[in-house]
Order: sequence, then structure tokens, then C-alpha cells
Amino acid sequence: MAQFFRITAHFSQVFHIFKHFHTCLSLNYRKSVCMRMEPRHLVHCANIKTINGNVLNWVNELRYLGVYLVSSNKLKCNYAYARKSFYRSFNAIFGRVGRLVNEDVVLYLIKAKCLPVLLYGLEVCPVSVSDMRSLEFTVKRIMIKLFRTYDSGIINSCVSHFDFPTVSELVGQRINRFLLKRNSLDNILFKVCQSL
Repeated sequence: MAQFFRITAHFSQVFHIFKHFHTCLSLNYRKSVCMRMEPRHLVHCANIKTINGNVLNWVNELRYLGVYLVSSNKLKCNYAYARKSFYRSFNAIFGRVGRLVNEDVVLYLIKAKCLPVLLYGLEVCPVSVSDMRSLEFTVKRIMIKLFRTYDSGIINSCVSHFDFPTVSELVGQRINRFLLKRNSLDNILFKVCQSL
């Protein structure tokens, strides 16, 4: 019972914060959309109108802070845009330096400039086994282009020789870093959500 009152007190503090922001901010209906993430996500919903009478559209996919969320029965992300941006950044680098420099220089540039594009937001989005395989294959495709071979054994030995991490290792490191930062937060809204 004491925990219920503590949660209620936190909610009232959060409500007062949102009430203050409500008077200062208005909703931009041109940039705002609605999306369902629940088992009934395929059921058609009635339109939602703002206070001013503007209608918010229902969508199957939306972009939030650079991460593409997909309407599903649970939280799901679309990584196709990340893969496309990764290929674009790799082709920009490889088009400039190509075969003029050693492979270790190209791999360093890939690690520094391309992999952050591919891995952006993966620490907070659920990554299924098939998504992880797809992301691993994305990196393998550029290794095929870089080392000019389709043989997986040669590619794996080259990757291990240059100490190039796999996508699953990098995602694990990013998740651990995110959890350490999250646990050190001193935020009222976060504490309320965590206690539920």
C-alpha cells in the first residue's frame, strides 16, 4: 500500500510537470501521427482530433529520433533504413579511397564512420535473431567487396586478423553501456516507470 502512495505521489509530480508544459507547448499536427503497438494493431481505429480540430493520421511505421518503429503486437523496429544508410556511408568512403590504401585503413574508417550509422538505436530496440543475422550479413557484404572473395572462411580469417568486431559483439557492448547509464539516472519519470 505504501508503494501505491509513493507511485501516486510520483505520478502527481509528473502530471504537474506535463500540465506546465501543456500551457507552453502546442501539438504540431503536421508532424504528429498515431500508431498502435499491441495485439490488436491491425484493427482500424477512429481518427483522433486535436483541440483545434486537426486530425492525426494513423500509420504503420513512424520515425522517432532516427529509429523506425513498426506497428506490431509488440515493440518492433525496421532496420532497412539503417542498412541503407550504412551502405551509403561505406560507398562514400570506398569511392574516395578505394584500393589506394590498405585494408586496415578502410576497416578503421568503416569502424569509425559506418558502423555507428548501422548500430544507431540498437541498444534500446529489440533485435530478433533474424534482424541480427540481417545486420551481420550487411557487414559481410562489404567485407566481400573489400576482400574480393565470396568464401566465408577467408572473410572470417581476414576479419579476425584485423580484429574487426562482429555486429552482435558491438550490440552487446552498446546494450551494457546503455544499461549502466540508465541505472545511474536520477529522473522522477524514469523512477516511476521503472517501479511499475
